Amino acid sequence: MKLKNMKKEELEVLSYADLTEKILEENKKSMKTADIFKIICDLLELSDSDYSNKIGDYYTSLTTDKRFILLENSNWDLKDKHKVQIDLDEDDSDEYEEEYEEELDSDNETESDNIDDMDESIDITDDEVDLDDTDDDMEDLNIVDDDELDRDDI
Repeated sequence: MKLKNMKKEELEVLSYADLTEKILEENKKSMKTADIFKIICDLLELSDSDYSNKIGDYYTSLTTDKRFILLENSNWDLKDKHKVQIDLDEDDSDEYEEEYEEELDSDNETESDNIDDMDESIDITDDEVDLDDTDDDMEDLNIVDDDELDRDDI
């Protein structure tokens, strides 16, 4: 059903994003944020002050909705109509690979340097390690039998 044939009550049930999707489908062309939102405001009979107060939130909702894409000419369109293609020149891909390899090399050097530093700083002998510390913790424990657990005055 076309938007202009819908009752105001039906339109109010739809979100701004849903209305935007229908507008873009019906117009079959990409549109500017302000133009789309103006149509929405006209359909919902919103005032100019509502338009001014809500257009920022409307724009934000479009940027987070996966159904829409912002084109280079600052127009919005349905993402389904567009194919995303990433073109890398040979120079770009070579440069990326070189940067990535340099980053990996520097990361590996840093990790091995840190491990060497750690090895030098840890010199603990068996005599310095007290494995009987757990006995000291047990001294303060009391054994309570079942009869004592059942009493309310504990």
